[in-house]
Amino acid sequence: MRFKLALTVFFKILFDQQVAQAIQTVLSDNVMSSSTTDDDLAPRENTQPPVAIRPPRNDALTLLATLQREARFVDIVQEPLDDYSDTQIGAAARDVLRDCGEVIHRLFDLKPVVDKEEGAAVEAPAGYDSSRFRLTGNITGNPPFCGELVHHGWQASHCNLPQWSGGEDSALIVAPVELQVT
Repeated sequence: MRFKLALTVFFKILFDQQVAQAIQTVLSDNVMSSSTTDDDLAPRENTQPPVAIRPPRNDALTLLATLQREARFVDIVQEPLDDYSDTQIGAAARDVLRDCGEVIHRLFDLKPVVDKEEGAAVEAPAGYDSSRFRLTGNITGNPPFCGELVHHGWQASHCNLPQWSGGEDSALIVAPVELQVT
């Protein structure tokens, strides 16, 4: 049981900053030195306000739910396309892609990492971050590396995911059932 709990807590700490902060607070309040006395074991007054732990909802699900709600992304991806012509698929995709773009722009405001056109000469400096530059081709020697820009990359200017306020039983719901009552 403790092993399962440890794994669960590990992944919650890894993927949820608020849970990590709450655990850190609990641990720092309960750290005991090796020279513990009876006075040390007495309950201490918590000087930090309690951290509210939100229900277990992954931000990826919140993003997916937002794309579904505002752009019908999941609907078009899950729809069997065999019965539709390329023209019908293209017409449906146009609206979904436009609406997805609006959601992505509002939530992240993506900008190019390198503000140059494809094919332009670009340099990855010495000490470059491999999250910023993916080098391909003939990579020999030491940086800086010069090459032809294949893709300018994307970076978010901000991250404004909507706050999820549902209950634990609906943490994995991406889109609710819709009923039209007659």
